[in-house]
Amino acid sequence: MSRTLVTGAAGFIGFHLVQRLLRHGHQVTGFDNLNDYYEVSLKNDRLAILEGLDGFTFVRGALEDRSGVETLFQGERFDYVINLAAQAGVRYSLQNPHLYIDSNISGFLNILEGCRRTNVKHLVYASSSSVYGANATVPFSEHHPADHPVSLYAATKRSNELMAHTYSHLFALPVTGLRFFTVYGPWGRPDMAYFTFTKAILEGRPIDVFNNGRMRRDFTYIDDIIEGIVRVMDHIPAADPSWNAERPDPATSSAPYRVYNIGNNQPVELGRFIEVLEESLGKKAEKNLLPMQPGDVPVTYADVTDLADAVAFSPDTSIEDGIARFVDWYREYYGQF
Repeated sequence: MSRTLVTGAAGFIGFHLVQRLLRHGHQVTGFDNLNDYYEVSLKNDRLAILEGLDGFTFVRGALEDRSGVETLFQGERFDYVINLAAQAGVRYSLQNPHLYIDSNISGFLNILEGCRRTNVKHLVYASSSSVYGANATVPFSEHHPADHPVSLYAATKRSNELMAHTYSHLFALPVTGLRFFTVYGPWGRPDMAYFTFTKAILEGRPIDVFNNGRMRRDFTYIDDIIEGIVRVMDHIPAADPSWNAERPDPATSSAPYRVYNIGNNQPVELGRFIEVLEESLGKKAEKNLLPMQPGDVPVTYADVTDLADAVAFSPDTSIEDGIARFVDWYREYYGQF
């Protein structure tokens, strides 16, 4: 029976992943600091559900607490580690940069150290589509350079990829980075646009629509993200025998290291996304059109060829289906019918 550590277990993606792993027979240790970046009550409600399930153990702690992470790894031998904990948010990083270094850089180093010292079979960690930054070539491919991030959040996620490669090279640690593209769905993060839009529309307040609604995002439904993670977990990377140091491929390595996009491969204009949300809510939005904010990019668009080739899966949930499921959950959770 596999023992799996999921950091960020009370978060949006972590909550859904833990449930899936438990159904598949894993023994899961969840690790989370339950911080107040967004409403703690939502995290507590997710956690309450998880704590009622057989095979789940919860440890409260922070990635940046070096001794706490060391104790976590000393107390349990994990077969798999799924690192989803991080300080999230592009815009929040403009006001609180030190939080991102503490959690996403120092914290990730602590996870890498724990994995290599206890011979973890496979470390899978959350990266982000934001690493593509100023890259204007779409769809974004893992084989393209990702060296021009435009937010500190993106820079920390790209740093994670580089740190992971270093540990994979030095210690033969199998690591896979997953670049998530705009994840949405039930139990989602209240700081995300679709969540704040829903709340504002139902309350009759205007919504702030940046870049006049002309941004395009590769919205990816949570169930597709979880399916991708679970399949990648069992696809432990090996060194690429064809990797050439004279023409280095950013997506592979002579070390047991891989990076994959997980996105819907169908970017949708923000204006259309709002229309679908209005249809599901049965109510029109009052829009406050604004210019693009610092740190944002005009489009995200995932090339998922490598993911499909590796694990025979690519996300395909339409925004019409995904938004309808989110709205149903939102109305039930917040009692707004």
